[in-house]
Amino acid sequence: MAYLQFDQIEKRFPGVKALSGVSFAAQAGQVHGLLGENGAGKSTLLKILGGQYRPDGGRLLVGGTERHFHSAADAIAAGIAVIHQELQYVPDLTVAENVLLGRLPSRYGFVDRKQARRIVAQRLAALGVDLDPDARLADLSIAQRQMVEICKALLQDAQVIALDEPTSSLSHRETEVLFRIVKDLRAAGKTLIYISHRLEELYELCDACTIFRDGRRIVTHHAMADVPRDRLIADMVGREVADIHDYRARPAGAPRLVVQGIAGSRLSAPCDFTVHAGEVLGFFGLVGAGRSELMRLIYGADRRSGGSVLLDGAAIDGGPADAIRAGINLCPEDRKEQGIVAQASVAENINISCRRGRVFLRHAEERARATEFIGRLRIKTPGPEQEIRLLSGGNQQKVILARWLAQPDMKILILDEPTRGIDVGAKNEIYRIIHDVAASGCGVIVVSSELPEVLGIADRVIVMRDGRISGELARADATETAVLALALPDAVLSEPVTESLS
Repeated sequence: MAYLQFDQIEKRFPGVKALSGVSFAAQAGQVHGLLGENGAGKSTLLKILGGQYRPDGGRLLVGGTERHFHSAADAIAAGIAVIHQELQYVPDLTVAENVLLGRLPSRYGFVDRKQARRIVAQRLAALGVDLDPDARLADLSIAQRQMVEICKALLQDAQVIALDEPTSSLSHRETEVLFRIVKDLRAAGKTLIYISHRLEELYELCDACTIFRDGRRIVTHHAMADVPRDRLIADMVGREVADIHDYRARPAGAPRLVVQGIAGSRLSAPCDFTVHAGEVLGFFGLVGAGRSELMRLIYGADRRSGGSVLLDGAAIDGGPADAIRAGINLCPEDRKEQGIVAQASVAENINISCRRGRVFLRHAEERARATEFIGRLRIKTPGPEQEIRLLSGGNQQKVILARWLAQPDMKILILDEPTRGIDVGAKNEIYRIIHDVAASGCGVIVVSSELPEVLGIADRVIVMRDGRISGELARADATETAVLALALPDAVLSEPVTESLS
């Protein structure tokens, strides 16, 4: 008998029907995958399961009993833990305080911090997670914050555990830890819901899967191992995708961006490299290798301690405003905190950078521009005036990309994890846009921890490890083995490579 069942679930938002008659069941002792394009309704369904949203129709059954959750606390009390893609934590509290939030132990009416540290330290050690319980969340990397969220959910000892893109920011080692945890939970008879756009993860972990498209359940495959990869992709996007990367060779032009001896507090050695006009330069490395830190130094978001950045022979100094004026644009890895203006509309987020230097806003022009890019990038939104915070993560990423594509004088486009949390169909669209931008003469830097992505779209690959550049490979020489040999620490080169690749 199914332990978790969704029966004709409906959910509406202003101007859009997010879920329409969704029905499927998940068994105890199984991992059930949810697949679909961004905006297909997967995350909305998890928010209903977790008590954040109330359905407008249908029934939710847990353990054979119909449930009506009015809050996240109701869902937790019913034995449900949900780890959302957009992390939910209190940055100024410690790891221990975040993990035990709402359940902190007390002594004589005061929080027993010593006991809290001991509980969390024991659980972290049991999970194989190397984190200091006293560390503030604000001081941790995105990957470390994600592990804190996972630990918080597991401490609830829930029967139903749902994970939304849990490896999107995790390193190779942290991903291995998560996979072990998921398999142990399945063996313990838990019911797991797993959302990921990384198909290899789904094949490794999931027993069954349900595919969503446009808020509807398209099909449920009860034996994941028997479904061909091409069939999954076609079910998700509604069409055949022959070559997802859509690579197109282009002649490289003159050097456009020259980075010489650039140094910063988070790099272990000065870095040198060149980007040519019309080139797609891939930067690969495991999480924590220093790729994002290097890009922030180039962009002026972090202070350089040495070196220079030359764009078409002219030195670029100062902060991000100077970089933007010169024609260097950065789409950051953390879209929630560094990319979007959450309370503003889709149109405002697209037009922000086009407003610089203007005294008066040109509303008709801005609306036309937003409408154009909503169409070009296939952004799923009821309209330009929709608040961006109400869009799925992948569609928010497209809005950020549209912001910079709207710039008429762009010379260098830096994309840091541009397809993080984005579905296969949207990836294909973004890769096409990247090649179009390069074909126009712009130099493009793509930072990614997904090796197939880098190998599929880049003309040249630079690899980073431990805060420094460890090597450079031409496209013809950039095999998985060659790149990983430069990316992995020497101590693990002899071990099997099991990193999840999509």
